[in-house]
Amino acid sequence: PVCRLMDYGKFKYAESKRQHEQKLKQKQVVIKEIKFRPGTDDGDYNIKVRNIIRFLGEGDKAKITLRFRGREITHQEFGLALLRRVEADLAEHAVVEQFPKMEGRQMVMVLAPKKVEKAAAKPAKVAKPAEVVAE
Repeated sequence: PVCRLMDYGKFKYAESKRQHEQKLKQKQVVIKEIKFRPGTDDGDYNIKVRNIIRFLGEGDKAKITLRFRGREITHQEFGLALLRRVEADLAEHAVVEQFPKMEGRQMVMVLAPKKVEKAAAKPAKVAKPAEVVAE
């Protein structure tokens, strides 16, 4: 058929329902931010790393911001060492999406959760030998 007669209101309704379903299937990318300072001590560091692991476990990305205040900006190597330590501690949970770079007075690094392989998630089924019944 070249053309077909139809109810335009019904067509618009079906179209809007289809678009709504498509919108529900999309996943929003959420970026959680954790702020460090060059002098962040071990206790606070461990809590922040634990929170980053939780964010990555939920499937969110983590933005790690290291803020320099005052004359701390002259010793950027301390900040870079801290971010490298975070990267090493989270190597099994995350991949670096954006390597450390300076943005004004702060250094920023973005981590994304590692992809979980489906083959590793499901254990392989082992074939059991058939039992032989002796009579």
